[in-house]
Amino acid sequence: MANTNDGLASARARGRVCGRLPKLTEDQAALVQRLYDEREKTVQQIADMFSVPRSTVYGHLNKAKTVPRQPKKTKVTKS
Repeated sequence: MANTNDGLASARARGRVCGRLPKLTEDQAALVQRLYDEREKTVQQIADMFSVPRSTVYGHLNKAKTVPRQPKKTKVTKS
């Protein structure tokens, strides 16, 4: 295990990045966050825009510690 850790540390020192690449860039993730926060699109619509599953959108929203949306409040007028 020591050899593995040494190899990984050496690769990082050379600038190698381990792990899976993110599906969305930082700019795209920021746009996802804005669309969601401003209630412009649903999670499904956002996922369709970027051709990713909803779970990917939720993953990026969870990284930003997003507060869950509440239902829109509508004013009820009495006739």
